[in-house]
Amino acid sequence: MLYKFNTNDFLVRIPLFIIFFWFGLLKVLKMSPATELIIDTVYWMPFLSPETWAIVIGYWEMAIGICFLDKRTTLIAVILMFLQMTGTFMPLVILPEVTFQNSNPLLPTLEGQYIIKNIIIITAALIIGRSYLKLKLK
Repeated sequence: MLYKFNTNDFLVRIPLFIIFFWFGLLKVLKMSPATELIIDTVYWMPFLSPETWAIVIGYWEMAIGICFLDKRTTLIAVILMFLQMTGTFMPLVILPEVTFQNSNPLLPTLEGQYIIKNIIIITAALIIGRSYLKLKLK
């Protein structure tokens, strides 16, 4: 039965849009519970204050979400997402005392779990990107 189940990739694109746009908007509006973690992670970034970088990251995430809505901007979405995810995983290395209980990598804190769950988002984006690029290359 599931073998015959065919779906449009919008069943994955829409949730990716919601995740990136919504969480990005929360950062822009300074309502995200992740803001402090971002500020503690981007303290070394040049040109802007860590608080401003948190807002820039929010807009960046909103752009990723919007790009996932249109097949023509899939490649842009995936590239922007990989750059963003590089930063997202940084607290696991930079702040292990925040992301892991007693800095034990087998015991993630709620913040660590929040970061690690992004693996499924990356996988979904790769599946969409692969499907789209396969169609484009034909």
